[in-house]
Amino acid sequence: MTITMQFGRYCARIGAGNEDITACQALRHLCFFGRPGLDCDDFDPRCQHLMIEDRNGRLIAAARMLLIPDATALPQSYAAQYYDLAGMAGQSGPFLELGRFCIAPDVLDADVVRAAWGALTQIVDDEGVQILFGCTSFAGIDPDIYGLALAKLAAQSIGPAPLRPGIKAAEVVRLSDMAGRGKAPLPSLLRSYLAMGGWVSDHAVIDRQMNTLHVFTCVDIAAVPPARAKALRAVMGAG
Repeated sequence: MTITMQFGRYCARIGAGNEDITACQALRHLCFFGRPGLDCDDFDPRCQHLMIEDRNGRLIAAARMLLIPDATALPQSYAAQYYDLAGMAGQSGPFLELGRFCIAPDVLDADVVRAAWGALTQIVDDEGVQILFGCTSFAGIDPDIYGLALAKLAAQSIGPAPLRPGIKAAEVVRLSDMAGRGKAPLPSLLRSYLAMGGWVSDHAVIDRQMNTLHVFTCVDIAAVPPARAKALRAVMGAG
């Protein structure tokens, strides 16, 4: 898996070597924990690391990707630690798991997200990916502050019952139990998934280690709306 793409003042590439991985881990720790450090686990050596850099070479966004050839390998994914993925056993691969997506806190340019999705579109095309999935995080572990957003997901975006992951984690919140209290918005990554026709699990996992809530999120590449697919490939063309 290789890619180098220029999008305006940003460059997307796949990390190469320990120095790049360490840079991604440092950015992740800053984004998820709010202080310097390294966010690392046993999945990092198994994954490819997407890096978005500005024209000065500063790493401003990162994500890690695990290419899974077929459904028999889904239990080895990061998401499988928290969700029972037995319902996806009949789906055709390859699958691409996207995780630890983060953007430097001081960077507010929407083109960074566009550059990331342009690069991911290229990878999906090159690898013949059929399904894109991951754990999409909400900052913090208090579901009430996201009450309206989670209630909206429950009403509009829960996945089909045969594919929907079962409960596996020790602490979960059922989306249907949310009464629409807090008004914090959906994460931008999740909004991107939903704009591509994606769906979510019927429950959120409380991850105290990462200090996040997360929902399982899935996109069937064949079901991406044509206009959205065209827009993503336009980003690729811009590169």
